[in-house]
Amino acid sequence: MSESPITRPQSRREWLLSDAPQTRRQARLGAIYQGWLTFRANKLAMFGLIILILLIFMAVFAPWLAPQSPFAQNLAGRLQPPSAEHWLGTDALGRDILSRLIHGSRITLFIVGTVALIAPIIGLFIGTVAGFAGGWVDQVLMRITDIFLAFPKLILALAFVAALGPSIGNAVLALALTAWPPYARLARAETLTIRHADYIAAARLQGAGPLRLLIRHIWPLCISSLIVRVALDMAGIILSAAGLGFLGLGAQPPMPEWGAMISDGRVYILDHWWVAAMPGLAIFIVSLAFNLLGDGLRDVLDPKGAKE
Repeated sequence: MSESPITRPQSRREWLLSDAPQTRRQARLGAIYQGWLTFRANKLAMFGLIILILLIFMAVFAPWLAPQSPFAQNLAGRLQPPSAEHWLGTDALGRDILSRLIHGSRITLFIVGTVALIAPIIGLFIGTVAGFAGGWVDQVLMRITDIFLAFPKLILALAFVAALGPSIGNAVLALALTAWPPYARLARAETLTIRHADYIAAARLQGAGPLRLLIRHIWPLCISSLIVRVALDMAGIILSAAGLGFLGLGAQPPMPEWGAMISDGRVYILDHWWVAAMPGLAIFIVSLAFNLLGDGLRDVLDPKGAKE
């Protein structure tokens, strides 16, 4: 009698890349793994991800990584150039610039994270409701969106902060209130393409109400596009927050906000370039990292749009 061949057990990679998944869990994990392989193949996106991981690590462990206190003043050592004692030099009050940049990363992440949570949620809700309801609801909500889009984002944020008062909390609120219209437009466009789909009609025939249709069937299909848009908008949010800080409408002294640090150093830009150049370089690197990350996420979550 001939013996049956011994089947080799599947490796974890083969299980994830299987063309015929046996369970919903296997299919979901396989899709995530294939997305990670696509993202990992983009070297620039991986570079941006590494920079952002280092930024998060720096923000979390700022008290232990900073060589000195970001608020300690030493007028005898003011405007010192980069040296072994002060790697990035000191500012006009003798404060260590490297320590202030490390602690300032916390403010940057707080602003970016908060705006990235508030603005897309507002835009997703308004856009999907407008696209799904149609009629006068769509007209009213989109005209409100057009009003917000008619003003430059930074100018509108300046108006909000001027009315609410200068503080980091009001700056975050102003940026969130001015950042949602593009997300609403994107969510509405996605909703218009799927609201008459067969599975939506089937769910409606089974008794699903408008709220359930939005939450369970429309929102999940809009999230991937919003994630890509959010990642690409992070650089603009950082620059807008830095602009508010530069004008004195964001984080107030002595908080080590990067935009405010540039504002403090602009007076010394010709003779003591490092005071303004170092926080400016930090803003440039983080903004570049978010753009690279957004390009990588677009390749994974929206491959059709990336090809176009």
